[in-house]
Amino acid sequence: MTLNGWLQISLVLLVVLALVRPLGSHMARALSGDRNVLSPVLNPIERGIYRLGGIDPAREQGWLGYAAAMLAFNATGFVVLYAILRFQGFLPLNPQGFGAVAPDLAFNTAVSFVTNTNWQAYGGETTMSHFSQMAGLTVQNFLSAATGIAIALAVTRAFSRSSSASLGNFWADLVRAVLYVLLPLSIIVALAFVALGLPQTLDGSVSATTLEGAKQTLAIGPAASQEAIKQLGTNGGGFFNVNAAHPFENPNAFSNYLNITAMLSISMALLYAFGSLVGDRRQGWAFIATVMLFLVVGTGVIYWAESAGNPILTAIGIDPALGNMEGKEVRFGQAMTALYAAVTTGLSDGGVNGMHGSFTGLGGLVPMFFIQLGEVLPGGVGSGLYGMIVFAVLAVFVAGLMVGRTPEFLGKKVEGREMKYAMLAVLILPLAILGFTAVSVLLPFAVASVGTPGPHGLSEILYAYTSAGGNNGSAFGGLSANTPWYNTTLGIAMLLGRFGYVIPVLAMAGSLAAKTRVEASKGTFPTNTPLFVGLLTAIILIMGGLQFFPALALGPIVEHLAMLAGQTF
Repeated sequence: MTLNGWLQISLVLLVVLALVRPLGSHMARALSGDRNVLSPVLNPIERGIYRLGGIDPAREQGWLGYAAAMLAFNATGFVVLYAILRFQGFLPLNPQGFGAVAPDLAFNTAVSFVTNTNWQAYGGETTMSHFSQMAGLTVQNFLSAATGIAIALAVTRAFSRSSSASLGNFWADLVRAVLYVLLPLSIIVALAFVALGLPQTLDGSVSATTLEGAKQTLAIGPAASQEAIKQLGTNGGGFFNVNAAHPFENPNAFSNYLNITAMLSISMALLYAFGSLVGDRRQGWAFIATVMLFLVVGTGVIYWAESAGNPILTAIGIDPALGNMEGKEVRFGQAMTALYAAVTTGLSDGGVNGMHGSFTGLGGLVPMFFIQLGEVLPGGVGSGLYGMIVFAVLAVFVAGLMVGRTPEFLGKKVEGREMKYAMLAVLILPLAILGFTAVSVLLPFAVASVGTPGPHGLSEILYAYTSAGGNNGSAFGGLSANTPWYNTTLGIAMLLGRFGYVIPVLAMAGSLAAKTRVEASKGTFPTNTPLFVGLLTAIILIMGGLQFFPALALGPIVEHLAMLAGQTF
């Protein structure tokens, strides 16, 4: 590790923290329907959308109505995207002449983008037409992110209201999230990406002459616009197969900084917006402090593990001075690869600028464990906020047990019903991840997709279902996942990780919204202090460790210990 590396990491995180307050304040106003800096331009468009859709934004929904609207909208999005992929060969803007996407891959991809996972069992430039990329995948990048923001708003209202039977209007929340947050930021970031060298064209390819004088055909397309919403919406699906390691997606250090900043900006700002909307900004900062603690420590562990190098490679004569550079771009080095890996897995963003499967055992463990912790660090756009709230509810419940007092969070008493909903949500992730991993390692045709035997092979399968169940979308590498088994089961894991989690969370929100908000008393456990940050951090770690440590011990931990002993598999 070097001072220069830590300065680069610190610079990015400081820029993100500087954006939290202005962006969070704007989001709190805009998502509440209050007048904001974009209102003169976008209010007429917003009203026009309501008229066209027959939406009355003042007509609110209970948690069941809100959940039903959300499910119906996303089911429609899945059907439309599946149809686009299946009939791709007959649709316009297909300069490559691609045919239909196979049924199991189309199912996997449609589920992936609707659930904000963006797991890709295909190479974008060799499989998807420009129409599929723009009208299918990019549109869902907006809508899946907006769905997450809408659900986070509904859960926020459970704490900002007293004795309420409703959680807001899903359709109004969805429209405002797209119009006032995702679309304006995407335009700005896309223009910045174009200025930095990302292609934005409807051409299918360009011919280039190599240094040896040969001709090479390079795939291009409208990459900058998809890259912008992919990062801002924590989607992660790349236009090109190797994602942000591709020079057309991430050409230089400045684009790399912008990628990381864009990934973190909205999710971090939503934590601040939550504090503003519930009338306790210190609560938002307490969540932000928890997230930053995990990100800094996780980045440090990855950076240290990769800088320490691989003694097996050193033994065969490779210079250990630069540590383990396998699977990393020399344009970015270990420091920015470590930060990118921690951020993209702390978020539900599957974008990568290095190959996680080429990390050391410990370096690869941290990204996997970050996803398994529940994607709350800071998690996906919207989903990270309501996931953090679930852990906060668990934390105050534990605190209440310690002092023999009914737990409270932001003036709402947390009782048996809310705890049942919270635990049901928390248990969805290990069910999807460990359940499908256990079955897959027992099936010969599933194991046949593994690229490396031994503990690394287990990590390949475990990471795939971790990424799918956590709606992350990044890949460990090495696993040939484009098979009917993996396309189908990974798709089911994505659905469980998104909607199996959301339904009990909305039910919990509905129960809390109906309760009277009470003022804090002398016996109330404060949830905006360093003590609470420590308790919340411990709860997140304990839950993740209890659920996933045995599986991690058989995979990346064994692999790292074997590497230190000079053993290979």
